[in-house]
Amino acid sequence: MKLIVGLGNPENKYLKTFHNLGFLAVEETARLLGLEFCKEKCRAMIAEGIINGEKVVLAKPLTYMNLSGESVRDLVSFYKIPLENVLVMYDDYDLPKGKVRMREKGSAGTHNGMRNIVLHLGSENFARLRVGFRPSEPIMVPLIDLVLSGIKEEDKEIFARAISLSAKAGQDFANGVPVQKIMLSVNGN
Repeated sequence: MKLIVGLGNPENKYLKTFHNLGFLAVEETARLLGLEFCKEKCRAMIAEGIINGEKVVLAKPLTYMNLSGESVRDLVSFYKIPLENVLVMYDDYDLPKGKVRMREKGSAGTHNGMRNIVLHLGSENFARLRVGFRPSEPIMVPLIDLVLSGIKEEDKEIFARAISLSAKAGQDFANGVPVQKIMLSVNGN
């Protein structure tokens, strides 16, 4: 069984913000897999199905970003999913805008949602896919204001490509492609 989680905030006002890049990536992953987010479980909207003979659950926590770990912990516990079968997709200021990076495991870095997940799972041993949004020009607003701001019109194509690449990685993960192999196709872009 596999769990793919996209991080974001559930209200419509956050829909097209940088902080919802994880939601956008997991929604596109669901589309590629032919799944729909149609029920709520463990404080998350979920989409589930059988992919290559294995159950796959996609989730968008409804706990808001900084409490994402509560929902992820509950999902992992409810479905009894080993951490090596978990992938978390999220926005990352530490990467340039539009860059996508995947890792098998690692620290939460500066991301509060990931810190909360690591705290509640008690481990860093799960895959993560980060979508960068750091602008090339210096920012003149506090980071919290940047992450909750909308994607500029001139950047929509860059982020559409990043979401597409992220979703393909999610699709591969759901299909049982080893994380190391997915990393080779994602991290070089």
